[in-house]
Amino acid sequence: MRTVRADGTPVYAWDQRPGRPAVRVVPLDPDCDTEHLPPDNRHAHDFWILAYVERGGGTVDLDGEQVALRDGEVHAVAPGEVVASESLAELTHARAWSVAFTPDAIPSLASISPLTWAHHPLLALFAADGRLGMVPEAERPRWHAWLTELDDELRHPERLGSHDAVTAILTNLLVASARLAPSAPIAPDPLVSRVFDEIERTYATKVSAGDLARTLGYTPGHLTTVIRQRTGRTLLDWLTERRLTEARRLLRETDLPLSVISTRTGLTDPGYLVRRFKARYGTTPDRWRREA
Repeated sequence: MRTVRADGTPVYAWDQRPGRPAVRVVPLDPDCDTEHLPPDNRHAHDFWILAYVERGGGTVDLDGEQVALRDGEVHAVAPGEVVASESLAELTHARAWSVAFTPDAIPSLASISPLTWAHHPLLALFAADGRLGMVPEAERPRWHAWLTELDDELRHPERLGSHDAVTAILTNLLVASARLAPSAPIAPDPLVSRVFDEIERTYATKVSAGDLARTLGYTPGHLTTVIRQRTGRTLLDWLTERRLTEARRLLRETDLPLSVISTRTGLTDPGYLVRRFKARYGTTPDRWRREA
């Protein structure tokens, strides 16, 4: 599923599979299927990508900058960042791994406001200047083992404990990548910070995306476009994400009925809560509560 920016850049949305962790891994090498390669056009996405280069080769265009792929590099590609491969044929000479995920695949991140993800220590490389780390040569076999195991677990979701194994491996990768981040993070975007603060303050009410925009002094269309360009998601996407995160918390920690949960999260009524929840997580709130 995708939307298209005003400049024609497609933005790919995360396609959640019911009962599966929000993680995918793709090995990129000369033998990989072409369907697994990145789209051969400028594009962005609303999820997070960690790319590890085992063997360099080729270049990618990240937000307009040509980046050569070198052995041992880890690239953190944040939501909203525009990506284009310079040459798919050249890219296949490299050997790399692409790990796509949404942070709520990690329990410690699923339990907090999604508006704080960008500044969480586990995602430090995504907030670092350049979003680039270099894995020491002695650590590279461990990275290869993690990624190989992650790929194997995702191919066999029926295994006992597979979901927990995927979560554990992703956590290891994020911890290791965060330790590669320089100490000075990128300064937060002032407008995005204002928007997130307003969402945090009002999400539990019946506020709409249009209400948020007008409160901040913008037209809804303009603010939605700017936020999508800077974060990969629209204003409504972030408002809904915050509400659904709170809905999950209430489902997990209380026995409140859906009618009360919908009221406390600004989701209007139980039917609307069920529709939004199922669209985002691929399951109903009741089923999610039973399995949580």
